[in-house]
Amino acid sequence: MRQANSRIWFPYWAQYWSQMVVFCCLCIGIGCNVNASERTLVKIKSSADDTDQPCYLILPANYKSDNVKRPLLVSLHSWSADLNQRNESLEKLADEKGWIYLFPNFRGANRTPQACGSELAQTDILDATAWAKSNLRVDTSRVYLTGVSGGGHMTMLMASRYPEQWTAASAWVGISDLALWYKKHADTRYGEMMRKVCGGAYGDSIKINKEYIKRSPKLYLKKSPNIVLDIAAGIHDGHTGSVPITHSIFAFNAIARANKQPGVSDNEIKLLSEPTGRLDEPLKSDQATDKSLGREIHLRRYAGNSRLTIFEGGHEGISTAAISWLEKHKK
Repeated sequence: MRQANSRIWFPYWAQYWSQMVVFCCLCIGIGCNVNASERTLVKIKSSADDTDQPCYLILPANYKSDNVKRPLLVSLHSWSADLNQRNESLEKLADEKGWIYLFPNFRGANRTPQACGSELAQTDILDATAWAKSNLRVDTSRVYLTGVSGGGHMTMLMASRYPEQWTAASAWVGISDLALWYKKHADTRYGEMMRKVCGGAYGDSIKINKEYIKRSPKLYLKKSPNIVLDIAAGIHDGHTGSVPITHSIFAFNAIARANKQPGVSDNEIKLLSEPTGRLDEPLKSDQATDKSLGREIHLRRYAGNSRLTIFEGGHEGISTAAISWLEKHKK
């Protein structure tokens, strides 16, 4: 990892000439060391509380060799992680595609009120994205968002609350309902983390309940019929992992209802939630094959511009499949 010589603090409304100075530093190499294919730490001033928020940037290997605008991939860390987490397979694929890779901290692990879907955390992601658009050669018709687990939670929340910001999004094994997830994990470290985030246990008070609700993607997904969102979960998650597949299914069903289209039925949810995880009467779409996924598909459904996949696997994300979905879309 290489850190830029000078700290780069720019909110998304930064003045034109200030943005151009940083653009020259990053893109031409004057005044700071930002090398292609290396993780570079930049700091972006929050437009919400004026603090300096860290973010990792990786420019593709051929970025300095031309003046072509590049797709931007904003990747979000998982529930208990922070800025220092790596997704090397995703970083490698982004580099091979020639995409700019951005990895914001958005207030770190989900153990404080400032993290876990807070207004501050949301603003940090928006600020980082706007900073990249202003200071790098970003193809604004191809701005993508993805995350796994807690990153999947935040991907669904950001995609549904700010759909105009993203060309497409891909959420893996994400939490869609914090209150529901708390009930499963009240006695685990995840339950403890949620109590720290929301001020107590779900059910303790109306005020605390509202914290769980407003930080949950399901509140916004039901109002977002047109989002371009891929939702995916491994069939064994919840049995061997921490997030039951119902979180992904309920998220998809919210989008389906917003589009007045059929979702996954209660009986199908029951069958898929069993350890065997098999449908009695799969639809044609459920029998699809997907080379980018490389796994057996147990269920695949579409609603509006979104897709749900329940695949043979656990609590994981598959980078090739995420990239495959994202690169199909352009505004």
